[in-house]
Amino acid sequence: MGAQRPFFLGRFMATNRHDRERALTREVSDRVERSLPGVEVLAVELTGPARFCVFVDHPEGVNHALCERVTEVLRDYLQEYAIDVSSPGVERPLRRAEHFRAVVGHTVALRTSSVLNGRKRFRGELTGVGERVVTVSLDGTEVDIPYDSIVRGNLIEEASVR
Repeated sequence: MGAQRPFFLGRFMATNRHDRERALTREVSDRVERSLPGVEVLAVELTGPARFCVFVDHPEGVNHALCERVTEVLRDYLQEYAIDVSSPGVERPLRRAEHFRAVVGHTVALRTSSVLNGRKRFRGELTGVGERVVTVSLDGTEVDIPYDSIVRGNLIEEASVR
């Protein structure tokens, strides 16, 4: 693999995928949330070099018409990207403190940008949400994970016990 090309978005240059997603999330969130009251951009994920997916939520739910309106707000990006707009689904993206606060006590999957406690992937019960870290219980051991280290976070839908 060769060196990764820098990515320019507005005045921001990023060379890694995580920084590119954060920059896109800031720009896309600002544009969509200003243009469509009540719509929350939960996450923006790069799904290829010229494709990204925007996960949105709305108090009244997400339907095809809302996804079309979000795509229309992002029309300028279509010159460089293919855009998918999606509801959060059962494995809801978790990126900000308020997202994590809403799912304390549930199982989450987290991926970090750097190794913490010998790993980059964590799956366990979310037991706490602080100002700078989330706490996940992994087989009875609690691990604090800084928000700044989280590359991906998702709620895990556990199969119901019958």
